[in-house]
Amino acid sequence: MTPTPEDHANLERLIHRALRDLPERRAPISLEQRVRTEIARRAARPWWRQGFTHWPLAARGTFLVLSAGVVKLVLVLVAWATGGFEALAWRETFAQPIAWLESALTVAGAIGNSCEILVHSIPPLWLYGGLAFCAAMYAALYGLGAAAYRTYQTQR
Repeated sequence: MTPTPEDHANLERLIHRALRDLPERRAPISLEQRVRTEIARRAARPWWRQGFTHWPLAARGTFLVLSAGVVKLVLVLVAWATGGFEALAWRETFAQPIAWLESALTVAGAIGNSCEILVHSIPPLWLYGGLAFCAAMYAALYGLGAAAYRTYQTQR
């Protein structure tokens, strides 16, 4: 006698129902206390002792800028120690990044001006209509997601 697909489905439902009816296992009390203590200890640490993503935005930016400066300084010092010190080379090394930054700021300003001209050329009614459309689509997506979640949960 070979099992049919219906037998497999019935067996699967029976096993699923039996496993779902089992009570949930609790963690040992000592483990639960240790985990809660560790969570509280980590939450009480100051921001500079936590991960980089928990730092304030200003501190992260300052850290990145200072790190880039330290890397640049170390590279320049290594080049100076291996090749000798020349004032002209030293000046070129530090002037090059500043020129690059100035050109990047010029490009960013030009892009900003272009965007400003573009936005001012669009009629305000179109902008408000676009914002209303985006809000309606967001609300529809939120509603569909909530309906799908509720449908999924009622089937369980």
